Amino acid sequence: MAAAAAASTTPHSLLLQKTTHNHAFLKPNSATFTLTNQRPAKRLSISCSATIPIQDRPSVQTQSQDRVFNFAAGPATLPENVLLKAQSELYNWHGSGMSVMEMSHRGKEFRSIIEKAEADLRALLNIPENYAVLFLQGGATTQFAALPLNLCQPDDSVDYLVTGSWGDKAFKEAQKYCKPKVIWSGKAENYVRVPSFDGLEQSPNAKYLHICANETIYGVEFKDYPMPSDPNGVLVADMSSNFCSKPVDVTKFGLIYAGAQKNVGPSGVCIVIVRKDLLGNAQGVTPVMLDYKIHAENNSLYNTPPCFGIYMCGLVFEDLLKQGGLEELEKKNQKKAAILYNAIDESKGFYRCPVEKSVRSLMNVPFTLEKSELEAEFLKEAAKEKMVQLKGHRSVGGMRASIYNAMPMAGVERLVAFMKDFQARHA
Repeated sequence: MAAAAAASTTPHSLLLQKTTHNHAFLKPNSATFTLTNQRPAKRLSISCSATIPIQDRPSVQTQSQDRVFNFAAGPATLPENVLLKAQSELYNWHGSGMSVMEMSHRGKEFRSIIEKAEADLRALLNIPENYAVLFLQGGATTQFAALPLNLCQPDDSVDYLVTGSWGDKAFKEAQKYCKPKVIWSGKAENYVRVPSFDGLEQSPNAKYLHICANETIYGVEFKDYPMPSDPNGVLVADMSSNFCSKPVDVTKFGLIYAGAQKNVGPSGVCIVIVRKDLLGNAQGVTPVMLDYKIHAENNSLYNTPPCFGIYMCGLVFEDLLKQGGLEELEKKNQKKAAILYNAIDESKGFYRCPVEKSVRSLMNVPFTLEKSELEAEFLKEAAKEKMVQLKGHRSVGGMRASIYNAMPMAGVERLVAFMKDFQARHA
């Protein structure tokens, strides 16, 4: 498939020109895209690089003056060079005379897009041929129901490790379709750690063991993975918020699922990687749109998929490969996270991260201020410095900086500089 996909890919088109109808379309460096009345912050010495031609842009490392540093948990920031490439191809994709948004999902043009996206994702994660890759809709939350419907029958037992809100929601949804059991929960401690795997009392004959590999809200990340005690059971992981942020041995899992809107694309796409021998056992009541076998047999084209979102994911996969793959991404992510966590830990209590150091997320960094009454001022001043979406999830409060793959080092450095300046003025 990889060879066929590569053969069907043509060179990218030039920047958009005016149409014969004389409608001017914006180019990546068009002055029309400059936000007026916004100037770089003067107080901090850290600044973003100036806008440079798209062909000269290094992946993920720069940020134009007219863009903010977006620390949102999702939908999250996307690589600037990917956005500009999509912009340049928006009106007329590769000389096809149409946008990706207008293509038939069964036409040769879109088939080349989805096939290359799958081939590049397989290369990134070294996905074996005995695993199917599905591009679906409905977000990761839909998979909370699809999992038990596809992997077990109503009377089957399954196990859930609950290290945060998303694991808890997945467990509650599974209660409708099988007999799930929470074998460990961190709720009593406000979700600050991962349990020791040795002490887990797994259910006999559990069809699967479910984890959320990275809890977006609480910032708890598995650094290693438990294994089902039953040799016939499989490990299942919701990897929505750390998908493609580091290498993963896919063969340890029966199924991995991830919403795209954190690290690899816009909202609207959910990626499922499932071992093929697990297909074809769906419960009789399973809706056709939740049956993994149907989607696998139709190469994710059973119905109209989220075409433009898949195209965007493909551009991100291509960009990640150009950066050197997930080994290089992990190194970059470790450096970014270390800078931010060090600033928190060295603040003498002015800032605090409650998560156990051994399982702190490289993607989502929650922290609080010693003086909680300053939080509103912190957010207000940060926004003036072009750093947005730092407010913690509504269920936990405080602050949260999501520093996914596409967050450049300059964004983390600016945040740390601001945090130190804010502390100096309010300590």
